[in-house]
Amino acid sequence: MRRLSIIFFSLIFVTLCSAQSVKELEAQRKQALKQLETTNKVLDETKKTQKASLNKLTVLRKNISQRQSVLNTINKEINALDNEMNALNREKRRLEATLEGYKADYAKMVRESYVNRSIYSKLMFLLSAETFDQSFRRLRYLKEYADYRKDQMQKIEDTQKEIAKKSEQLDLNKKAKVEVKNEKSSEQKKLQDDQKKENTVYNELKKKEQSLQNDLKKQQKIANDLNRKIETLIAEEIRKAEEKRRAEELAKQGKKPDSKDAPKVTEADNKVYAMTKEEKLISGNFAANAGRLPWPVEKGFISGKFGVQPHPTLKYVTTNNKGIYIQTPAKTNARAVFEGIVTQRFSVPGSNNGVIVQHGQYRTVYANLTNIYVQVGQKVSPKQNIGQIYTDSESDNKTELFFQIWENRTILNPESWISK
Repeated sequence: MRRLSIIFFSLIFVTLCSAQSVKELEAQRKQALKQLETTNKVLDETKKTQKASLNKLTVLRKNISQRQSVLNTINKEINALDNEMNALNREKRRLEATLEGYKADYAKMVRESYVNRSIYSKLMFLLSAETFDQSFRRLRYLKEYADYRKDQMQKIEDTQKEIAKKSEQLDLNKKAKVEVKNEKSSEQKKLQDDQKKENTVYNELKKKEQSLQNDLKKQQKIANDLNRKIETLIAEEIRKAEEKRRAEELAKQGKKPDSKDAPKVTEADNKVYAMTKEEKLISGNFAANAGRLPWPVEKGFISGKFGVQPHPTLKYVTTNNKGIYIQTPAKTNARAVFEGIVTQRFSVPGSNNGVIVQHGQYRTVYANLTNIYVQVGQKVSPKQNIGQIYTDSESDNKTELFFQIWENRTILNPESWISK
């Protein structure tokens, strides 16, 4: 009996775990499809121009990658549904076998009751007892026998209900599997179409290597100018903050910053400065949220990763990104990833406008903006809109944010800070 109980609860556990897995995979699939909608929207905007471009190739490759992710999730979901249906079938067969046992026991009791059906037989069974104690035990036996019959009948009814539930769940799973398989077929066809488009665009771009080389040089110059501007602005912020701190410290000692006995500000001091209590608190909170910061856009995908990356078409050519590029649909706003204070509004030719937000010893940079909604000195909260991202009508309507994270004067990889 104990062994049967263990098997029974094991089957229930497997079924519950499988159901949970199916539910999680269904949620993952829906989330992946939601992300794919954003990429498809960006891809539709690139179709407004028929010419092949690196941007179109980038979006197509991202689309293919996301669609493959959807298909992988669908395959896992189908396997999970199969596992759940197998567990349900096993449980259903076990319940049916148990039901047959209950029915056989009940039929036997009914036959025995029929033989001893008369009140006279029961009365004689009681009166034939040799002692009052024996008569009382026989009366209790008859009551327990009647209760046992009721219990067996209840077990039969309960087991029949359980079998009906398992059958209903099996039907639902079968329908779900058909729907998921249909979705898989649809996504596979779309994937094949995207792969054909990618090959076409890639082959067309390969014929324009010299033009791509020239474009790359121009883009690299713009990127270098932007990075130098940001680095200079942040270095100047740190220098001024350190000078202010030193002046306040000397004032407490009754000294002037330019006096002979005042300690000089060194290069090391300009790389980092002592923070106020509020800045320390914000810094700690910012660092504690590494990997969980919201994205600097509501919808989008990373179109350019941090660090040295291979060129999409040119062999042996790499680019070194000092931040990440995030493509979004047109008219998208950039938003703050954490509470902080706006310290800079700046512009760079070719990169439009940018904003720097300070979070204690950390800073976030949002570049390639048109309209800016915040002012220097203004406090911002997480997910607050700070500016609209520029849409380049001459480059497939590309809407791309350049995003950086700094710790003092050290640049960090934003991908390890924002949520996955």
